[in-house]
Amino acid sequence: MGASNYLLSLLLLLPLLGAVVIALAPRANVGLQKTLGMAFSLATFALSLLLVTGFEPVAEMQFVERYDWIPAYGISFHLGIDGLSLWLVILTTFLTPVALLGSWSSIEQRVKEFNVFMLLLEVGMLGVFFALDLFVFYIFWEAMLIPMYFLIGIWGHGRRIYAAVKFFLYTMAGSVLMLVAFLVLYKETGAVGFGLAELLKRPVDPGLQFWLFLAFALAFAIKVPMFPFHTWLPDAHVEAPTAGSVILAGVLLKMGGYGFLRLAMPLFPQAALEMAPWIALLAVIGIVYGALVSLVQPDMKKLVAYSSVSHLGFVMLGVAAFSTTSVTGAVYQMLNHGISTGALFLMVGMLYDRRHTRDIAEFGGLKTVMPWFAALFLMVGLSSIAVPGFNGFVGEFLILVGSWRAFPGMVIAASLGVILAAAYVLWMIQRVLYGEVTNPKNEKLPDLSPRELAVLLPLVFLAVYMGIFSPQFTRTIEPSVAALVRDVRSAGAPAHNAAALPAAADAR
Repeated sequence: MGASNYLLSLLLLLPLLGAVVIALAPRANVGLQKTLGMAFSLATFALSLLLVTGFEPVAEMQFVERYDWIPAYGISFHLGIDGLSLWLVILTTFLTPVALLGSWSSIEQRVKEFNVFMLLLEVGMLGVFFALDLFVFYIFWEAMLIPMYFLIGIWGHGRRIYAAVKFFLYTMAGSVLMLVAFLVLYKETGAVGFGLAELLKRPVDPGLQFWLFLAFALAFAIKVPMFPFHTWLPDAHVEAPTAGSVILAGVLLKMGGYGFLRLAMPLFPQAALEMAPWIALLAVIGIVYGALVSLVQPDMKKLVAYSSVSHLGFVMLGVAAFSTTSVTGAVYQMLNHGISTGALFLMVGMLYDRRHTRDIAEFGGLKTVMPWFAALFLMVGLSSIAVPGFNGFVGEFLILVGSWRAFPGMVIAASLGVILAAAYVLWMIQRVLYGEVTNPKNEKLPDLSPRELAVLLPLVFLAVYMGIFSPQFTRTIEPSVAALVRDVRSAGAPAHNAAALPAAADAR
């Protein structure tokens, strides 16, 4: 067997090994700890690029590995990726070193533990995207909570303990319901294990599907987060350190949308199609609500946090419409959001490091003081509001076009979110960058350092590259999406003929 047959296992073991090595490093040598964290995260990213070079644009699972784990219950360590997960894996391995480099000078206490938890968090996130066994999926899903809890609780800001506990309780509550649903599914289907492929072959009673889908949907809706399960997010984002906010927004929020597509929809197709209009309604409420709340935020970080509620609402609208175009757009928008919002949190963190405030009113006229910062901040803002030529436009366009046939009224309402996004982002940019430097504390702020430019330039480059060369990404996503849409519609159609949704498996 070639090295590619073990690639997913190596991607899990490398950051895990890094965490162990850093834990054993001398506590006094802080520079060594930071260097090791960066080295292992960069090595993981470089290794993950082999997934891209060896990936075929087909619907089948690739790089599959399977090892018996608990044979008595049919549990195996079953890993694989397809078009749904490929780029989310790359996003994870890319943002981890970016977040570490962005926090290079801001984390001064317990540096060893910080790097260990960041690498352990990367292991958990990758495991969720790799897992093809429900038991393994749940282990990694829960494993993510622990390092993120400590990242917020130890290195966060003023109300960090409150935010960490709230984040943990919300996510844990949804996870427990999902575990119960796993066990009921295992018992009722008579499956010999928790393998996703086997469970998909065993139809679930339509009456039971509704309750099981509800349990899965709640766990994933909290993670997205969908309205009204979003209230943990602003606290977690505002109190988290910059690296925590980048990973939380860039990757962890995508777990919810991915969970809907990988598990909830294919396992319970009839219930999923019946509940789709309600999911779409909550998504549109989240789009407009998140945008309106962002519009009145005085705190830059809280503004970006609430904007995530709005942007992820577009993702869930695309998932609910469940056409090939809308779901492809939803997956692509998850990537776009990770790039643009991750960059926004990094830039807000850079301002906070200089001024120790995130209050928009404290700034103004920064374009004359920090021209490099101003130029990149403007470009990231344009990416966030989906200006043509940037990545956000492609994702939102595909979602709105693909959702029109299913939910024309909701698409019109969601379009209001696009207008409001332009309003709150451009108004923030205008107040922070333009006008006179009225606050003397801002007159001598240093512009971006070479390290900060090294953090931001790749993100800005990707925002433009993904906007212009989007087919390079969507061509690997679409085959898996098309197969998923076809399978779910054919399995779910007998219950209600999917009257509220487009009937064609490849509906555009």
